[in-house]
This record gives sequence, C-alpha cells and structure tokens, in this order.
Amino acid sequence: MPFAWGEWITNLLIDHLPTLSRLKNSYFDTNTYRFRFNHLMQHSIRLSLSLAGTAALALTSIPFGAARAEDTKVAQGTAKDLGVMSISLKDAIKPNFGFQGALQGAGTPNQAGIGGFLPLVTGDNSVFFLDAQANANFADYNNYSSIINTTVAGTTISTSSRLGYRFLNSDRSWMFGVNAGYDSRPMATGAADTGVNVSNSSTVFYQQVAAGLEAVSNTWNFNAYALVPVGTTQYRLNSNYSGGSLDTYGLDVGYSITPDFKASLGYYYQQGDLGTADGSGVNGRLAYNISNGLTAGVNLSYDQAFETRFSADLKYRFGGNGNKTASEKKAWQTPVIQSLTETVRNRDVRVHDATDVNKTARHHCVYTDNNGYSRCVYATPIGGRR
Repeated sequence: MPFAWGEWITNLLIDHLPTLSRLKNSYFDTNTYRFRFNHLMQHSIRLSLSLAGTAALALTSIPFGAARAEDTKVAQGTAKDLGVMSISLKDAIKPNFGFQGALQGAGTPNQAGIGGFLPLVTGDNSVFFLDAQANANFADYNNYSSIINTTVAGTTISTSSRLGYRFLNSDRSWMFGVNAGYDSRPMATGAADTGVNVSNSSTVFYQQVAAGLEAVSNTWNFNAYALVPVGTTQYRLNSNYSGGSLDTYGLDVGYSITPDFKASLGYYYQQGDLGTADGSGVNGRLAYNISNGLTAGVNLSYDQAFETRFSADLKYRFGGNGNKTASEKKAWQTPVIQSLTETVRNRDVRVHDATDVNKTARHHCVYTDNNGYSRCVYATPIGGRR
C-alpha cells in the first residue's frame, strides 16, 4: 500500500507540474527514476510522520498546556486588541458560588467548605463586593500537628468574610483593589504528636480582623495583607501546651506564565504565642486553572517556627456567564477582568502552640474574698491581646 501511494503521488507530480514534466521528457522517463522517486517519497512521508509524532509527544509533555497559542496571545495582547475596552462590567461581573478545600499548612487546618462572591454595586469601571466562606475544619492527618505540638481534632466550623472595592485603570490594563473583613476559627484539640501524654484537651475560639491590597495586570499581580488577632489570643490547650493565634503581615508577588498557569513568591512576618513564633518566612505557590472556575494549587512555606510546610488546595466557582458568546467569554477571560471576581486570598486564622504552659500562663483574678484580698488562679484563657 505505501508503494502504491508513493507511485500515485509521483505520477501526479510528474504529469501536472511543468518543471517535472520537462524533466520527465528529458531525463527521467524510465522505470528506474520512478522507483527511486517513489522510494524518496516514501522516505519523506515516513520522516514527516516521525517528526510529527515527536512534536506531538513534546507538546503533550509540556505541563499544564503552557504552549497554547491562544493563551499566549491573550496574555500579550493590549486591552484594545482583546476587546476589553468594550466590555460592560455589569454583564461581566456576576455572582459566583462553589466549594473550596485545602490540606493543612503552617498553622492552618485541613478544611473544606462553600463560598461565594456577591457584587453589591457595579459601576462602569469598578465593583463593590462581598466575599464570604464557611469551612469545616478536620483533624490533622497522620498524628502530625499543624500547629507544632498539639494535634487538631474533631470538626469545627470556621467563617471568613470580606468587603472589598476593586476598580480598573483608564485603559483597563490593571485592576486595583482593597478589602477588609473578619475571620473566626473554633479549634478542637487532641493528643500531642511529641510523645508527651496530655490531659484536659479543650476546644478554643480564635478570631481576627484582616485587610488587603491588590494590583493585577495580565502578567503580574501583587497582594499585600495583614491578619490581626482580636479578643482572646492565647489559650491553654491541654495540660502541657498553650496555643496562640498569630499576627501575620505579608506580600505576595505573582507572575502569569499563561492566563491559566500562575506562580507566586511571597514574604511574611509573624508574631504571637507569647513570642515563641516571632520571625520571618517565605512561601511559594503554583496554581493552574484546570477548566472554567476549577483551580488547583500547591504551596510551600518556610519559617523558623513551623519550618518547611507543604499544602495543596482546590477551588471551584460557577457563575452566571454561561449564555454569552465565545468572543465575549474570550475578552472576559483575561487575568485583569477575571481578577474583579476572584476570591480574596490569605484569610485563615493561623495558630501556633508552645511548650510548658505553666511558665507562660498569667494569673487571672476571678474574685475578692471577705477580707478584701484578690484570689487569683490560672484560668483558660491564659492571656488576652498583647
């Protein structure tokens, strides 16, 4: 069969191309020529197929579709080229809802829950919004404490809410935003992973206020944030350990390798748990948009208190733009426009626990006796805001 195809192509070229026809009449009107030319054609076809196969394998081996031409064009095009200037934000910005989940990290729990983004007021170039989540927090895995010594146990429900304002610059090449909110985290505790026997394990309640600043282009993104515990920040967790929520201040710088594949590197400073967790840290993240609204990420952090911690997360959001045209969706899928409805990051209440609670607990005066003397005892909580 390959020889028949080669002969047919040979005859077609010789009989229909003037140059080859002249060569045929002058020199190559022999069976020997036809055999050699057929052989050459077969070799060329086989070589082409081999190269095509090799190229296909190379393309499929590129992670996360980084070489997609359309994505590259979207990332590099101007706002005018992409039709961004003609977008009506009232059409592009719709409520979205879905679920999210994450594995335990540096002071954060295994968790899964639901969340949503609700635009409250949408202007010609801006949006005022509410972003809220509720998560079920699960026990630490493999007797490995997410807060250093004491394992998190049981199931509790944490909440997180943000009010924010995001707006585009004049040519819609950058999005800028500011947000603030409140987070809560009840935490049930269990055994220690240090081999120490503990008793009187308790369930405690932490809370914090938070604020953030954002700047996003089609290539770069910047995210500065502050997580500040309020109320009671230090509790006795059990007979041997106390735990405190952490102040955390950080800046993440991200880069869009493609519109769907993003990387970031960050610095943070943390303090708390009676000074035992004070210090700087670094973190890195890779995130990939698997399909519309479904995003997976991996995170790696290091600081002296928690040392190296790895975590992964998954988020899915579905919204109200499913009935739009392909050209409209393409314009809306630029990182700048998408960032207007993105979930706010860095919202977990982070907790660290220290050893020997009796050395760090403070007296708490609970009543006055008949002689006017204050009677003070160790109590839970053992400390307030410091």
